[in-house]
Parts: sequence; C-alpha cells; structure tokens
Amino acid sequence: MRDIKPLLLLLLSIGLVGTWAYHLYDKTQYAQIEGERAQADSAAAALAIKDSLHAVYSSTISDLDNKLTTSYDSLSVSQDSLETTRVKADSLQKRLQLKLVEINRLKSEISGILNNGNASTADMTLARQKIEELQQRVAELQTQNNSMEEEKRQLSATFTQLSQTSDKLEQNIRRLTDENASLNAKIESASLFVASEIKLSAVNLRSTKEQETSQYKKADKFVISFILQNNVNSYDNAEVMISIIQPDRQVLQNSNWDSGAFDTKSDGRKNYTRKVKFDYAKSERKELNFTLDPEEFQKGNYVLQVWHRGVMIGQAVDGLN
Repeated sequence: MRDIKPLLLLLLSIGLVGTWAYHLYDKTQYAQIEGERAQADSAAAALAIKDSLHAVYSSTISDLDNKLTTSYDSLSVSQDSLETTRVKADSLQKRLQLKLVEINRLKSEISGILNNGNASTADMTLARQKIEELQQRVAELQTQNNSMEEEKRQLSATFTQLSQTSDKLEQNIRRLTDENASLNAKIESASLFVASEIKLSAVNLRSTKEQETSQYKKADKFVISFILQNNVNSYDNAEVMISIIQPDRQVLQNSNWDSGAFDTKSDGRKNYTRKVKFDYAKSERKELNFTLDPEEFQKGNYVLQVWHRGVMIGQAVDGLN
C-alpha cells in the first residue's frame, strides 16, 4: 500500500498540470480570436465612416455645382442689365473667384484623404472637419447668390424705371420739337411782309399820255405796284425780290435792273427780275412802285411774284394779246 500511494500522488500531479496547460492554451487561442474579431470590427467601422464621409462629400459637391451655376447666371444678368453696374459686377466676380480658390483647396485635401486606402481614424476626423468647412463655404455662396439675386431685381427695376423715363423724355423732346417747329414757323411767318394790291400793268407811251394796254405790240413798259405791311417788326434796309415770269416761262432779266438769283425756302434757287430795298416802320402800309422797260414783249400771260426772305408773299397775273 505504501508503494501505491506515491504513484497515485504522481498521477494526480500530472493530471493537474495537464489541466492547467490546456486551460492556458485555450485562453490563448480565445484571446487571439477575439483580437482578430475586434480588428475586423474596427476595419468595418472605419470603412463605414469612410463611405459616409464620401456620401456627405458628394452631396456637398453637387450642391456646390448648383450654387456656382446660379451665381454665374446672376452675375451675367447683372452685367447685362445696365452699363453702370459693370464695376460692381466685376467686384462680385472677384469675390466669387476667391471663394472658388478656397473651395478647390478644400476639395483637393478631402479627396486626398478619402482616396487614401490607409487612412487612419485621425485622418477621417480631419476629413470630416474639412467637409464641414466646405459646407460652410457653400452656404456662404448661397448667401452671396441671394444678395446677387436681390441686386439683379433692383437693377431690373432701375432699368425699367430708366426706360420709362427715357420714353417720357423722348415724348417730351418730340413734343418740344413740334412746338418749337410750330413756334419757329409762327415767328418766321410773323417776320414776313404781307403783300396786297399787287398789280402788273403794260403801258403804252405813244399817245399824248400813258395808257394801259393789253396788246403786246403796243406795250412800251411795265408798271409794278404793291403794298407791304408787317404789324410785328420794323426793318432797316429791308428787301424784296420781284420775279416776272414771261409767257415762255423764262424770268425777265436785265443787267441794268440788278437782276440775279436767290435761294427760296421751298423751291430751291430761283432767278429774280429786280431787288427792291427800303426802310420800314412797324405797322406801316408801305406802297412800292417802279417801272421796267423790256426790249420786247411777248404774247401771253406774265406772272408777277413778290418774295421776302425766300418765301413768296404774293403774285399777280397780266395777259397780253
């Protein structure tokens, strides 16, 4: 019995050692598996965070593109609305370009982090911060766009008001032009003489006294007379042009009568028979008369025209047969 007891103690010791050894081995294996599982869970979480940041970043970039399009459209309208807004539009464009530089920098940094396959948690945190900063820049663009839209509405209203004012000015200018033309016509008309009692007579000198004749073979001279009056103006050295149109439609002229040509208001340049000069007092009835002795007389109608300042103020007709 004494020999068996030590053997049993030895076997018991060996069994205890084996049990402890198995427990230690099993614990080591479990710890290894748990570590691998934790690492896998951490990688999955990092990937999920990365995907989430990608989604937020993509949404922000899409929103940015829409705001940039609206901003440029608003800026274009502002430039085209009124010439005087070009300087303001240029300032807005410069501010927009500065914001784009900052936004492009953030986009580049965020893309670099998100496209890095070995990005750490710290990198993801930095990416999130930069995305938030990018979103803030996009919000500032929206504020600027709202300001530009308001400016566009104001410019449009100003342009409409200026157009209406311009139309009114054009209407006033046309009205004043018409009134001025009418006034000038009245002034011009008031400056002219009124001719009356215009008479052209052929006279025969072969009898004992001068007698009017209607036969061109007996005519020796023409006697011209008329009365001029103006109730508005007085004139120093006034002058009128006398044109006598013969039956052959040619103006009767003679170098001894100071014949020549003058410009009319409506009929261009015309020849005249004689120029008559005189002084005139306002409202006076000025009677003028003179004679002309042509070298020959024609059969038919003679037309006497009296002109003042390029306007015909009267005429008379006398026929010879």
